[in-house]
Amino acid sequence: MHFLIKHISVLSIIALLPVCASAIEYDTGKYSFKLTGYGTAGLIEPEFETPVFIGDWRVRGQINYRATDRYTLGAVYAIDANAVEEDKYMREAFALLERVNLGRVEIGFTDSIARKLGLGLPDVGGLRINDKPLFHKKIVPDGPVIADTIISTGRSALRLNLASAPINGTQYGVSVAGVTDDYDWAFDTGVKFKKSSGKVKTAFSLGASFMDSPDNYSNDIYTPNVTADWRVQVDAGMNLQYNSWIWGVSGRAIYDKDPIGPVSDGIVVGTGVSYDLLKYSVSLTYMFSDTGLWQNDIEDFLDHMIIGSFRYKYSENVDGWVSGGITSKTPFISAGMRLTF
Repeated sequence: MHFLIKHISVLSIIALLPVCASAIEYDTGKYSFKLTGYGTAGLIEPEFETPVFIGDWRVRGQINYRATDRYTLGAVYAIDANAVEEDKYMREAFALLERVNLGRVEIGFTDSIARKLGLGLPDVGGLRINDKPLFHKKIVPDGPVIADTIISTGRSALRLNLASAPINGTQYGVSVAGVTDDYDWAFDTGVKFKKSSGKVKTAFSLGASFMDSPDNYSNDIYTPNVTADWRVQVDAGMNLQYNSWIWGVSGRAIYDKDPIGPVSDGIVVGTGVSYDLLKYSVSLTYMFSDTGLWQNDIEDFLDHMIIGSFRYKYSENVDGWVSGGITSKTPFISAGMRLTF
């Protein structure tokens, strides 16, 4: 505990460096601009030995033009620490057309509609378990791990997303992607159901994806690149909220047809619970990955992850977190500060 208190005080200074503490917004009626993001700085201690620095940040800008009362044109550009580490100049960049009460069209480089409508697991820590978790960058798995439970077909292919407006709590959409060296084409679809009234609030999601002829496609930095005839993915998620309690469960299955080289398909499932009380939040999250499940000629790799987290919100824009758990057979503890704008 003395270690945590000592380093949290240092991290409170480090975390204030990456970004400004107030959002940047501008609205003239016809034109509007908004810049949002976050910066996280912290330490992780694998096997409770030498602490290692972890950092994360994301900046997202969006500009809109209200052409009429019904139609809005816009453009989005975002970049984050992970994209820079992979020598990319964007996390996403796309144009959009939105019609009130009808839906939205996106074209450019962004996540598929299956991922955008998918539901992840509750987590109040700063290790980003629902999007390429940070702990795997410092605790390298012994084998291939499917890192999160939501469908992914990447952001580096030119993509067209069609999404409906929410209708009675239901939203659905489709994606088509191509013009890339990673695969010939991909088709994704997703649907989400939300019930926000009443004492118990619920949300359910379903997604499916087909990718034709993946060629050295990088699905995740924790699994080998895939080359196969085709890839199919399905996922499902559920969130239940009762007062300040949130319980979630989700899972994803990946199947590659006749893969060449190391396998990277299989399943990942998880569950988690979180609780909020005033400025305090706690969560407990578990995830299980089985890679190589569909292949009979190799031994599949199993990975268990369990993380408990605590978060204290100092203000609207600044909070601190502490997480502890075990992944890839390695116990760890981590702490940091996060600033949002």
